[in-house]
Amino acid sequence: MKTSVRYGDESIPYAVRVQPARKVQRISIHVEPDGRVMVDAPHGASGAAVQAAVQRRVRWISGHLAAIRERLARVLPREYVSGESLLYLGRRYLLKVVIDETLHGSVRMRGGRIEVAVAKRDAAQVRMALDAWYRARAGEVLAARLAAIVPSLRWVRERPSMHLRAMKRRWGSCSPAGRLTLNPNLVKAPRECIDYVLIHELCHLKEHNHGPRFYRMLDAQMPNWRTVKQRLDEWVDRLMPD
Repeated sequence: MKTSVRYGDESIPYAVRVQPARKVQRISIHVEPDGRVMVDAPHGASGAAVQAAVQRRVRWISGHLAAIRERLARVLPREYVSGESLLYLGRRYLLKVVIDETLHGSVRMRGGRIEVAVAKRDAAQVRMALDAWYRARAGEVLAARLAAIVPSLRWVRERPSMHLRAMKRRWGSCSPAGRLTLNPNLVKAPRECIDYVLIHELCHLKEHNHGPRFYRMLDAQMPNWRTVKQRLDEWVDRLMPD
C-alpha cells in the first residue's frame, strides 16, 4: 500500500508492508539508500495508526531524504572512458579502454587497471563488456563466499541455488522455496559487505520476515552487521548500475 505524508511544502511518499508474522506491535520506519520510505506494520494496524507514526517521525524522514539528494547530486554519470574509477571487491581500479578488433569484448586486470578491449571507441560497447565481466566474476566470487558461509549456519542443511539478476534497488532476495537471487554488482563491494548480504538472505531461510528473531539471528552471525550495512549503503550509488 502506497500513500504520502506532508512536511511543510514537501509531499513524502511511503510504502506500507504489512507483515502478518510480525510479533512486535510497533510500527518501524526505514529510509532506503535510494530514497524510498518503507513502513513495516504489524497485522491489524490501521491506516490512521500508520499515518500517525509516520507523521511523528516526518522531520527525521525529511532530513534523511535531503542527505540522500545531496549525495546523489555529487555522483557524476559514468562515460566509460580511460581514467575513470572502477570498483572490484572494494578496491579502486582505473579503467583503460584499448582499441583492438582482435580482442573485442575482452576484459583483464593488470595491476591497478581494468583494461577493456573494443573494436571502436564506443561507451555502449565498453559498458557491455564490463557488465559481462562483472557478472562472470560475481558468479565465481559469490558462489565461493556462499560455500564458505553455509557450513557455519546450522539451519541451512544444503547450499541453496543461486541466481544472478541486475537490480537497481536490491542486493539480494530469498524466495520461500530457498532460492537466492543476488545482484552481480555486489562483487564491486568489499568482501565483508558481500558476506553481510549473503548472511542476511540466508537468515530468511529460517525467518521469512524482519522481525525480532530475524535480527537476533543476524546479530549472532555478524555482530557488526549494522556498521557493514551502513558502509554498503554509503557506497550504493557507486556500486549500482547507473
